[in-house]
Amino acid sequence: MPRPPPDAQRWSLRVDPPWSLEPWREAAREALLRDVAPPQLDWIEGSEVSLLDAPAVQQAPMPADAAAPSVPRDFLDLAATCLCHRDPQRLALLYRLLWRITHGERSVLTNPADADVLRANGLAQAVRRDTHKMKAFVRFREVPGQPDAFIAWFEPEHHIVDRVAPFFARRFTGMRWAILTPSRSVAWDGQALAFGPGARREDAPAEDALESLWQTYYANIFNPARLNTRMMMQEMPAKYWRHLPEAQLLPQLVRDAGDRVQEMHDRPAQAPQRRIPLRRDAASAPPDTGSLQTLRQQASACRQCPLWETATQAVFGQGPADARVMVIGEQPGDTEDLRGQPFAGPAGQLLDRALAELGIDRATLYLTNAVKHFHHERRGKIRLHKRPESRHIQACRPWLMGEIARVRPQVIVCLGATAAASVFGRDFNLTHDRGRWHTLEDGTRGYATVHPAWVLRQGDDARREDAYRLFRDDLARLLQKGDGGD
Repeated sequence: MPRPPPDAQRWSLRVDPPWSLEPWREAAREALLRDVAPPQLDWIEGSEVSLLDAPAVQQAPMPADAAAPSVPRDFLDLAATCLCHRDPQRLALLYRLLWRITHGERSVLTNPADADVLRANGLAQAVRRDTHKMKAFVRFREVPGQPDAFIAWFEPEHHIVDRVAPFFARRFTGMRWAILTPSRSVAWDGQALAFGPGARREDAPAEDALESLWQTYYANIFNPARLNTRMMMQEMPAKYWRHLPEAQLLPQLVRDAGDRVQEMHDRPAQAPQRRIPLRRDAASAPPDTGSLQTLRQQASACRQCPLWETATQAVFGQGPADARVMVIGEQPGDTEDLRGQPFAGPAGQLLDRALAELGIDRATLYLTNAVKHFHHERRGKIRLHKRPESRHIQACRPWLMGEIARVRPQVIVCLGATAAASVFGRDFNLTHDRGRWHTLEDGTRGYATVHPAWVLRQGDDARREDAYRLFRDDLARLLQKGDGGD
């Protein structure tokens, strides 16, 4: 790579935050457009002050024929990973590679022996290793006095908090949590991620009651026959131990491993036992005792049909325990399954739009589904919705009836044929009876309309808008005087 003359003008480039691809990409594009060679650049991270006082590269002259170059996708992926490393030379290294790619060495990344490529791959590997450790060794602790709120403390080697946070948002969608590190923090409120400055170890809670339960579980799954101390230390380095409750058990578990293996060897063989899950009468609703929270916990452990095996979690109802109106859908979709909340995906957004246009506050409604687990089939990485079968509806009906018994709504709105059949019976015909008021045995008034997902499935914009108006007009019946006068 030709070097500029010794007296060539130097320029500065600031990247903030320095671990993010987009700021670096914008800065590098500015330098490339102005044909500024790598040795002419001083890279500045975040709010650092430049000691060389070089003018910003944006002040460099722009050639008349300047054009933004295209680069291989592999390079951008490599850059996004390398930028998370703490090496202060990574910004210059990546620009040097970018310069070479755009100045005649487009296939340089395919040469693993190249010094720059070798260095960049080493930085990326270190970041990926640190990312794996964070996913494996973060331990949440409950915040005293705040139900369903958890905080974890972790000390990563590199700038990986922004990189790893979406993983924890997907993994722990249904709870509120925060991860604190010395240089950056992230919090999840159940809807969105929020990033902030670093914190101190004292800002995270001390050990909680769940840790003794976790230690008991870990001690029971520890297999002394497969103990490999060298591999264990490689995969779980000692520097992470002070943040892991199970690490307190390791010295004794390792020390006793030999005796436990001998005990396992001497134990008489036993014939395998077939495990048959206990069944209860799925046709009867749970007794009308206890709170909605108790019912939620019971439903989350339901195994009456096989849907729980492939779903992320049971999606229970949400809303005021004394709501006047209960809205019942078919089943959770992909988004709802991940978040653990009903009507959180595209269909829920359409429902929100209709409610807003009618002036109905969603927060006043109790929202739930006839089926509590997501029924789907996989197509590659995509999970496609499948209509619930009758056995799924019957298995979940006790939970739906339990919700109705505890909330005691004045009005029930069923969205779709599955919900209508669960409430009004199998003979209910949505095409014929849509929008017509019915009275249940206990006096509750209700009616059924289409599901917002049906609206979204209409083939073109015109048909979709017509279906939406039908759906919204049916919801407008909630505003009728007397909640359902015919």
